[in-house]
Amino acid sequence: MIRYALACDQAHAFESWFPSAAAFDAQAARDLVSCPVCGSARVEKQIMAPSIGRRDKAEAQPAAMAAPQPDPPQPLALLSEPERALRALIAAVREHVTKTAENVGERFADEARKIHYGEADERSIYGQASPDEVRALLDEGVEIQPLPVTPDDRN
Repeated sequence: MIRYALACDQAHAFESWFPSAAAFDAQAARDLVSCPVCGSARVEKQIMAPSIGRRDKAEAQPAAMAAPQPDPPQPLALLSEPERALRALIAAVREHVTKTAENVGERFADEARKIHYGEADERSIYGQASPDEVRALLDEGVEIQPLPVTPDDRN
């Protein structure tokens, strides 16, 4: 196992374990490695000092001269309470939208335009749109919002 120090494009630092360097590269290439704070999949390895233990040095020292043992590690909360509350709120918003709006799938851009121009009944919809389609909708004045995604949704 390899532990990497990582950071996203928003400068959030975090660590993660991977079976091998190749496993990290494969997961990162498929956008499966994401920042636990903001969800960005633009993650890079950071410089970190290797942790290499030497048994010969520890065995050579008498017990009285050995370095004091640190306290056992304490449990560490990966997410603070405000971050957990924010994730819960995002999940609730996402659940509300998916339960109360119509999923139009890949026809999202076309349906949003029809509603905007009065060619279809006004209703709540959600679906998928490419970045180019989103830009075009915004340029036309169509009011849209991305459906929030949490890192948990990607796991």
